[in-house]
Amino acid sequence: IMASTAAGKQRIPKVAKVKNKAPAEVQITAEQLLREAKERELELLPPPPKQKITDKEELNDYKLRKRKGFEDNIRKNRTVISNWIKYAQWEESLQEVQRARSIYERALDVDHRNVTLWLKYAEMEMKSRQVNHARNIWDRAITILPRVNQFWYKYTYMEEMLGNVAGCRQAFERWMEWEPEEQAWHSYINFELRYKEVDKARSIYERYILLDGLSLCVKNWIKYARFEEKHGYIAHSRKVYERAVEFFGEEYVDENLFVAFARFEETQKEFERVRVIYKYALDRIPKHQAQELFKNYTMFEKKFGDRRGIEDVIVSKRRFQYEEEVKANPHNYDAWFDYLRLVESDADPETVREVYERAIANIPPIQEKRHWRRYIYLWINYALYEELEVKDTERTRQVYQACLDLIPHKKFTFAKIWLLCAQFEIRQKNLQGARKIMGTAIGKCPKNKLLKGYIELELQLREFDRCRKLYEKYLEFTPENCTTWIKFAELETILGDIERARAIFELAIGQPRLDMPEVLWKSYIDFEIEQEEFGNTRNLYKRLLQRTQHVKVWISYAKFELSIDGPERLQKCRQIYEEANKGMRSCEEKEERLMLLESWRDFEREFGSDATRERVRKLLPEKVKKRRKLTAEDGSDAGWEEYYDYIFPEDAANQPNLKLLAMAKMWKRQQVQEDSPSFCSCLSSTVISLCGE
Repeated sequence: IMASTAAGKQRIPKVAKVKNKAPAEVQITAEQLLREAKERELELLPPPPKQKITDKEELNDYKLRKRKGFEDNIRKNRTVISNWIKYAQWEESLQEVQRARSIYERALDVDHRNVTLWLKYAEMEMKSRQVNHARNIWDRAITILPRVNQFWYKYTYMEEMLGNVAGCRQAFERWMEWEPEEQAWHSYINFELRYKEVDKARSIYERYILLDGLSLCVKNWIKYARFEEKHGYIAHSRKVYERAVEFFGEEYVDENLFVAFARFEETQKEFERVRVIYKYALDRIPKHQAQELFKNYTMFEKKFGDRRGIEDVIVSKRRFQYEEEVKANPHNYDAWFDYLRLVESDADPETVREVYERAIANIPPIQEKRHWRRYIYLWINYALYEELEVKDTERTRQVYQACLDLIPHKKFTFAKIWLLCAQFEIRQKNLQGARKIMGTAIGKCPKNKLLKGYIELELQLREFDRCRKLYEKYLEFTPENCTTWIKFAELETILGDIERARAIFELAIGQPRLDMPEVLWKSYIDFEIEQEEFGNTRNLYKRLLQRTQHVKVWISYAKFELSIDGPERLQKCRQIYEEANKGMRSCEEKEERLMLLESWRDFEREFGSDATRERVRKLLPEKVKKRRKLTAEDGSDAGWEEYYDYIFPEDAANQPNLKLLAMAKMWKRQQVQEDSPSFCSCLSSTVISLCGE
């Protein structure tokens, strides 16, 4: 077994162990290794030795080797044009122009659409001063590739440098037949201007601005006009601007054209023409496209206009803004209000009417009053404008009538419209018409505001019989409205019919349902006090106390008795407080009972004796802090809260609590002076006394 085990074991090579694992003193990074290799230039090969050619045979051998290398490269891949160009340039460097020309021609047979090849070929001929050859090459190039502008530029430049103006012009003409881009036309124009050929330059501009692709470009027309202006042809320049405005019309109108036209006229001191141009443009260009136009117009008016002109600019700018707003949202009535305010301040009546008609045409789509609230003021402002500014009575009447016909009165109405219409008729001394309008309003849609307004109208006219009838109708419509009952009674009081007023109050308090009964009762009581009917007042208080035991009624009753001069007024007042205190013992609202006692205490302080003050003081409750358990909505326990409660001495159920509270206070006073045994004796005596009770 041992032998087999020994035989089966394999020898494991020993691993070298590092005895010293401390870092080396000098640390070397990979970056340092690379930098050192770069500095030593270990991988650079030495340049080949320079070869000097000393005789013709060596030169021919050198040429043969180079040509063979170039030809081999071309044979490997004929489509690589760079090989052809290197070959031709090498031959050119040896002054072998004929051979270089042959190479270029062979290359053109391979790829005649290569732009670089044509350029290198022509440049070689120009360097060699072979003008006719170069001209021939350029001619072939522009014939084969007429859309390559570089050929045309170099061809015309060469002809101009040679002084061949006619040939250059001929080349430009051939180029223009292809309708090139803008820069080509400008190059042709600048060429003619260099030789003072202004008429020819003008004819080129005429052809240029009417091309299909370039005619819709405003800047080309502006350049043409500035060209005429620069050369002193002011009439021609103005004519160009006018043709441009006519050419673009209203469909392709551009603010830059009008700005340039206005600046041209400004330089010619034609200020009225400038204003006309700006106003014409502002009437036809949308606001979002006319920012620069507005800016320039404002600057012009600031420089050359008066105050009125500057205001016109600002108004027109704001008008554009409002037009855009109401176009974006016709039901934005706030924008219409601002727009109308603007045109009313600076426009003729016809323009204002037109804007008003456009505004009121935007009827709210939903027949709900909240959607009509802003809209209805458009009609009101329209009617007031016609009446006050234009002073057109008949048109004002038509506006009111149209508005009243438009409102769906069966669903909702606007009392202010009816009232304004009636007031307008009164101002026109048409009293019968005003009453007819108000009668129609009450018949179609009776409302509190309408009835109040009609009553106020008749009151101003001193038609009291009509007011009585209207109040009767009003109370038939809303018998629970306490304010109406009070106003009706006040009217009768003013008219001196006291019995009628008292009867109205009696009818009012006898209604089964009232919205503010406390106000009505107070008004009735005040009425009787004013009439000095104190007996009736007492009866009213007693009748009111039969309905409610509210603390404020008791206090008011006591103050009433106190206010009446008489020998027994204090006794009567004190008696009322006594009755109130007895009546409110069963009241659950302890704060109200406390309020009564505090009022009684104040009364006794001012008018009572020491005995009565002491008696009231004993009736005042003790304020104690208590805790109660809170319950959440789902019935779970929500903790405890502290609250203040009042314990009244008169309540028999609270007597033990009060005695315990008094004994606790007494112990607290004695605790500072006595020891703990005295506390125990005090507490035991307290418990014994409570048990005895």
